[in-house]
Amino acid sequence: MITSIRSTVRLGSPLQLEALRESIVQKKDPSKCVIVICAGTGCLAAGAADVIAAFKEELKAKNLEDRVDVKETGCPGFCERGPLVVLRPRNIFYQQVTPQDVPEVVAESVLQDKIIDRLLFCDPRDNRTIIHEEEVPFYEKQTRIILGNNEEVDPTSIEDYIAIGGYSSLAKVLFEMTPQEVIDEIKRSKLRGRGGGGFPTGVKWATCRNAHGITKYIICNADEGDPGAFMDRAILEGNPHSVLEGMIIGAYAVGSNEGYFYVRNEYPLAVENARIAVERAEDLGLLGDDILGSDFSFHVKINRGGGAFVCGESTSLMASLEGKVGEPRAKYIHTVERGLWDCPSTLNNVETWANVPIILRNGADWYCAIGTEESKGTKIFSLVGKINNTGLVEVPMGTRLEDIIFNIGGGIPNGKMFKAVQTGGPSGGCIPSSMLHVPVDFDELSKVGSMMGSGGMIVMDEDTCMVDVAKYFVNFLEGESCGKCVPCREGLKRMGQILAAITEGRGRETDIATLERLSVVLKEGALCALGQTAANPVMSTLQYFRDEYDVHIKEKRCPAGACRALIRYEIITDKCVGCGLCVKACPSKAIVSMGKKEPVVMDESLCIKCGACFDVCRMDAVGKE
Repeated sequence: MITSIRSTVRLGSPLQLEALRESIVQKKDPSKCVIVICAGTGCLAAGAADVIAAFKEELKAKNLEDRVDVKETGCPGFCERGPLVVLRPRNIFYQQVTPQDVPEVVAESVLQDKIIDRLLFCDPRDNRTIIHEEEVPFYEKQTRIILGNNEEVDPTSIEDYIAIGGYSSLAKVLFEMTPQEVIDEIKRSKLRGRGGGGFPTGVKWATCRNAHGITKYIICNADEGDPGAFMDRAILEGNPHSVLEGMIIGAYAVGSNEGYFYVRNEYPLAVENARIAVERAEDLGLLGDDILGSDFSFHVKINRGGGAFVCGESTSLMASLEGKVGEPRAKYIHTVERGLWDCPSTLNNVETWANVPIILRNGADWYCAIGTEESKGTKIFSLVGKINNTGLVEVPMGTRLEDIIFNIGGGIPNGKMFKAVQTGGPSGGCIPSSMLHVPVDFDELSKVGSMMGSGGMIVMDEDTCMVDVAKYFVNFLEGESCGKCVPCREGLKRMGQILAAITEGRGRETDIATLERLSVVLKEGALCALGQTAANPVMSTLQYFRDEYDVHIKEKRCPAGACRALIRYEIITDKCVGCGLCVKACPSKAIVSMGKKEPVVMDESLCIKCGACFDVCRMDAVGKE
């Protein structure tokens, strides 16, 4: 991406901001062909940088640079199909584009308005090819009030953000509203924190504003650590100004003049785009001293997190910002009263801040019309796992799990059966197929033993062992625990040991009761939310998949065939044609050929249960149980 030219002209009033917006919009030709290419992390990993370079070279070679623009944007969400290319203004949607496709796209689609069928999305459910982006089922069923703007802006261009109404909410707030009126509007919107806790944002802001202290801080939590989750990364990479504008508005509301981005160190593109956004906002007088000619000043610094999952917790994050070890503290004193450097601090995550300008621009009533009674607006989910359409999904609160997984996600690959979905990150619960009707919001997910969390959603099919899933998340949380409190440090360790024994055929019937007691200890005795919710994967799998635990313990068998120690392979002689593929694949020489076209023989004492024979057999002659 090429950063826009830095301006030396500072905007001194809302009128100057609107004049700049009008001049930017007037320079845009709505009929001009624009090749929009996703340059988010997912598409870059799939080769988008080479596709971008190829388009620029092809346009230059054909002298089309003045007629056709190339716009590099952030992630639009459909990560499964990257690199993604959309031809505007016709909105032709091409997916999995390679550099080799570029000359044909330019010659056929750009110059002759022809459609290249092989690059179109094909819905695997009915083999229907779809031309226009908005008609792709993955997008069609969403309400993309936040993610949708990722496709409208080059994240390094403040002009692009201003052109779509960026910083108009800030101007409105500074010159038409008092801090209390801003807080009241956020309260009326019923915006709840998107980082996992779901605490009412307006209440948090009001408490911080009323807290004693001259210095107050605004913090953006971009330390996204849930396995498989990348919602905050996509927003900060793709539209950093939306987050920055929200933070400035929040600072005005609570009376803060200093703020921090706390960004995960593993997100270098998010760090870079946030840095560029801060610099450009400062250049134009939208950040820094006397913003837009007002008497309000706000400065922002960017800090990189150290990669510790526990630093997503508020007090751990603030300890890390102070240069200390990222450990939580007891919550009898709230961070809105005594947080960073012992001063009142307002911390919200990336998605929460990005909602703020939208609410102030459209009004609390508009926002309240989206979602459920107690969970308003939309929520972005990271839809991953055994699902056809992997990516980021933005839907109104209250959307059913079934609609997300099957209508947007496209269902389960290879004709497999849906088994469970784990929501809320590693501390969330596993929800079975019988509860696909559950609406997704803060309260309903809690009722069924899971949680909203930051928005992770991992789909599992029939081949998934739920005991093994519980073990995975407990082991993850044990490794990420800071070790400060005994319930978390020792409780998770013991839980992991018990689950490992069960998956290895060493489980005892008393283990279930021990797991349940440990879960209560963690919930009631852990110092922070990491430990207090750490037992959710265990408790939810015990609640909904108790039969799998029983089979592991009593029969020493894994019904899903996933626990290696409990798997048994055998040769089905009626199906074996003696091709010898399994003989060649077996690393331990446990399978012996008995002659051409004769069934092979397996010595189970030599079998290391690697599954190589099962994978290569074309005749389904290797049984697995």
